[in-house]
Amino acid sequence: MNEKTIGTKKVEKPSSVRHTRAIQRDRTKRQTSCPPDEEIARLFEEVIHPATLAQLDYYRRLGLRERVLTLPVMVALVLSMVWRQIGEVTELVRLLRTEGLLWSGQREVSQQALSERFRTFPAELFRRVFLAVLPEMFARWRSRKRPLPQEIKWAMERYTEVNVVDGSTLDALLRKVGLLRGREENPLAGRMTALLDLCSRLPRVVWYEEDAQAHDQRFWPRILEELKAGSLVIFDLGYTNFKVYAQLTARNMTFITRAKRNLSYQVEKYLHRTAQVHDAIVWIGEGGNRQQVRLIQVLYKGKWFRYLTNELDEERLPAPYVVALYWQRWKIETVYSIVKRLLGLAYFWVGSLNGVQLQLWATWLMYAVLVDLTDAVAEELNQPFAAISMEMVYRGLYYFTQAYHRGEAKDPAAYLAANASLLGVLKRKRKRKRPSPLVLFNLTNSAGP
Repeated sequence: MNEKTIGTKKVEKPSSVRHTRAIQRDRTKRQTSCPPDEEIARLFEEVIHPATLAQLDYYRRLGLRERVLTLPVMVALVLSMVWRQIGEVTELVRLLRTEGLLWSGQREVSQQALSERFRTFPAELFRRVFLAVLPEMFARWRSRKRPLPQEIKWAMERYTEVNVVDGSTLDALLRKVGLLRGREENPLAGRMTALLDLCSRLPRVVWYEEDAQAHDQRFWPRILEELKAGSLVIFDLGYTNFKVYAQLTARNMTFITRAKRNLSYQVEKYLHRTAQVHDAIVWIGEGGNRQQVRLIQVLYKGKWFRYLTNELDEERLPAPYVVALYWQRWKIETVYSIVKRLLGLAYFWVGSLNGVQLQLWATWLMYAVLVDLTDAVAEELNQPFAAISMEMVYRGLYYFTQAYHRGEAKDPAAYLAANASLLGVLKRKRKRKRPSPLVLFNLTNSAGP
């Protein structure tokens, strides 16, 4: 707790003050990175620029005029702002005037004009570019060969898709910009929810809500629209909804989630029962929502962990895979950490709702590119994706840039793989490796299920 002492009393500082100071401290550490070399810029142009140009017809249908800050230029600017961690519009204008950014050459633009463009440029265009890039990213992932976790490989062979869904609240905006000047508190920037492909760690779709207090339940209608028949979806307790469970079953979609402590149920029959594992078909819900599901209870370090799934056949979805796949759900928390902390979505450089969305979609675009590059490194090393540090891949590009300009490297994935130990790209192996429940189902390992 952050607090100061007055006499014998301790007075806690307001959370908004602590948050503002934390952001200010972090911003002093987030210095502008060097320009991306030709190979990195080529990757952006190869993947993102075509998707941008494909939106020009929609751009014109919106009635937007051809001007200096066109759609391709704005995408180049915002992507550069995210990738190079440029924290202020003033610095962005300076770089645009002196060196140009990505596929946009040098341009004379005032800070006022660019700030206004951030406030009014339709964020929907950026969202459409993001969605247009994803199919190419998935195609690249499918074309590569690298080891996969046993439970992931098993699930891929049995389901059309393996998805994880979760939400995350965006951090506070600073009050020194735009219409926020004079506000007593730092307003939160909203809430995002991602439907993540668990196998590739690429997002299938991301939703944004201006209301930072939006409950996870609000996103269920949109989630159901995106899920495919024969797919598996994994989610946490915030999405508990018996009516939705019945809809998932009716649409031939399998789910895995945790069961609440106060879950009311009636046992129909036990499929498996030992001192540490109870696997039973139970009845939950009332009235039209009354339904059969499978309740799997696992004893771990004196505590029972409970999981629910609508797959009633233990041979089609064995209990160890239920537990192992739910463990994999935590990967989405890592994804949010990368998007918010590493790529800067926790640090907003605008105060308008539209500007927040521009930054959000650009950041997810950058995340997709970073996943693609990390996966390429994993293939080079013949290692699972999880063995590669996305953060150190991102930070290692600085060293690749230097090597490229010295004529010592041409391909970023090959360079990062060749220097994996030096750059920390390959994660250190833990002394105590957590055994998978597929190997050791007594759950006496060092990490909770």
